[in-house]
Amino acid sequence: MSTTVQQAIAALPLPEGWRWRVDCRPRRRTLGIEVTPDGEVVFAVPMNADPGTVAAAVRRRLPRLGAVVRRRTTRPGEPVKELVVGSSFAYLGRRYRLRLVEAGPHSRVRLRAGWLELPEPSSPVAGVASLVGWYTERGRRWLAARTDSVETRIGVRSEGVTVGDLGVRWGSCTADGSISLHWAVMQLPPDLIEYVLVHELCHLKEPGHGPAFRREMTLALPDFARRETWFEQEEPFMWRGSVR
Repeated sequence: MSTTVQQAIAALPLPEGWRWRVDCRPRRRTLGIEVTPDGEVVFAVPMNADPGTVAAAVRRRLPRLGAVVRRRTTRPGEPVKELVVGSSFAYLGRRYRLRLVEAGPHSRVRLRAGWLELPEPSSPVAGVASLVGWYTERGRRWLAARTDSVETRIGVRSEGVTVGDLGVRWGSCTADGSISLHWAVMQLPPDLIEYVLVHELCHLKEPGHGPAFRREMTLALPDFARRETWFEQEEPFMWRGSVR
């Protein structure tokens, strides 16, 4: 079946140079299209997908897909930080300068007087671990205070929202209803963190990214299109833990 779907997609006027693949997923009910951070297009299809229906849906989405692929393939390199005094780190959309403080048994990463204080680490790797831990804990608390009201607004109930390192993904939604957000999204303004959260919660209703999903997003966030564009502009500059 995947070969037949692949042939149907290959017959479409796909832009030259596109990297793409078909991924059969037994749990899916509808077509899902994902664009990886490096610009590869993944067509996630149910096991019993009709090739003609899939090809027609892909054809309708080609203009928007093309724009996403162009952004992903021309994006700047992943941000790299130096853990030195004065380095800039974002939290909830605001910028804070880094200040190294004496490490001790009770010292911790914290915001203080406009600075992000980091107990002087034994190595860059240790410093990153401390900062990631801080972002993760802050993210858990921030989301815990807001998730219930967002779920009520959408009309869904998740199995819980966790924060962690999701690699190249900013959020995930599993079949059992568990939601995860990347710790790095806590660098974004609150409106964009909410956008990522709503995106994953809407997948509890619609697993794909088609018109039905976009309708759900618009119902939950009337300014969804504005936030989507804003997120796409900010996303390439989010720090994911790389240091020199």
